[in-house]
Amino acid sequence: MINKKLPHVVVIGAGFGGIELCKQLQDTAVRISLIDKHNYHLFQPLLYQVASAALSPAEIAYPIRTIFRDQSNVQVYLEEATKIDLLNKRVIMTDEECSYDYLVIAAGARHSYFGNDEWQQWAPGLKSIDDATEIRKKVLIAFEEAEYEADEVARKAKLTFVIVGGGPTGVELAGALMEIAAKTIPDDFRNVDTSTARVILVHSGARILPSFAESLSQSALDALQQMGVEVLLNSKVTKVDAEGVMVGEQRVCAQNVFWAAGVQAASITKTLDVPLDKSGKIIVNPNLSLPGYPEVFAIGDIAAMVDAKSGKPVPAVAQGAAQSGRFVGQLIDKLITKGTSQDQARFSYFDKGSMATIGKAKAVAQIGKLKFTGSIAWLLWSFVHVLFLVGFRNRITVVLAWVWNYLFSSRGARLITGFVKYSVKHIP
Repeated sequence: MINKKLPHVVVIGAGFGGIELCKQLQDTAVRISLIDKHNYHLFQPLLYQVASAALSPAEIAYPIRTIFRDQSNVQVYLEEATKIDLLNKRVIMTDEECSYDYLVIAAGARHSYFGNDEWQQWAPGLKSIDDATEIRKKVLIAFEEAEYEADEVARKAKLTFVIVGGGPTGVELAGALMEIAAKTIPDDFRNVDTSTARVILVHSGARILPSFAESLSQSALDALQQMGVEVLLNSKVTKVDAEGVMVGEQRVCAQNVFWAAGVQAASITKTLDVPLDKSGKIIVNPNLSLPGYPEVFAIGDIAAMVDAKSGKPVPAVAQGAAQSGRFVGQLIDKLITKGTSQDQARFSYFDKGSMATIGKAKAVAQIGKLKFTGSIAWLLWSFVHVLFLVGFRNRITVVLAWVWNYLFSSRGARLITGFVKYSVKHIP
């Protein structure tokens, strides 16, 4: 039993930041309530591999209770936090509420359609397992319908895939979809040549992967184009509907449109009555606490964090979330055990590098001043992602799946689940 007289730390979100923060407090005399609407921790960087049928959901997720089964000061709550009452130090959930001595908001981010939320029904994003399995279903159904589609125009629309956004998620998904169409499934179908599928990557900027060095952006662009991906730079999507997208004034008929263009903070930030940036992120102090509320912290994608050394915004990536969770965990430990003042604490972000994979033995990696492309970058990407997966079994199964796919261009998770409604004009 957890001693209820101990200081109560409430953590909202079991992502990279929330998990790391709880681990930092494992030897601290506190009771921790970890709240998440899912019972698993998700390794988001590999979601696109579930969406592209390379991995199954269980291979990139791990039960939260299993992570903390040996950490007795953590109590896990399968709940959704819907409101935070800062004045009365309470978190309101779907079915109950709780008070706190310290609160850490690590609820992450969601898709941003830049004021066009109606587009979501036709252009799903990729932030959750549900998103990934829905995209996987849409992709696989497109090929199934094209197999028996007699109308050539309709068949081309079914085999046209548009990805909006040229960041790592968009680039990785575009490359994976091209590999499926050109290498994985051509021999599985009789009436349609799946290699004729169009994969179009639309990016509003002058180069894809803008956070990478310019030379790596160019390498990634070259690799995508060699694979057959059509990349439209300096192009903006102005409309999305059931029949496709408008890219500027150009109409692209496509059955499948996927959104990787922007994110905004989780909606719980709107209940706080504190300053937010244009993406809905909480504007935090240098020590990641909320202005006026020294006992409340925001970490990861939900916070507008600034690196104390460079003065630059901390990127919304897994390593930023984990480092901020570690920082706040250590800070809370000092506040409780030593009574140390937090006024002088400053969060500094250490960039361990950026990586993106484009296809088999095709990737780009940037670690400090070092830049890698091709097979070396792909091996680095694979090693790092396996290393940070939670659970030994997950690491083994992912490695085996990747080896199998590398040797045989086979994606074993090609499952269409849930209710399926086909749209085919004619079956011969």
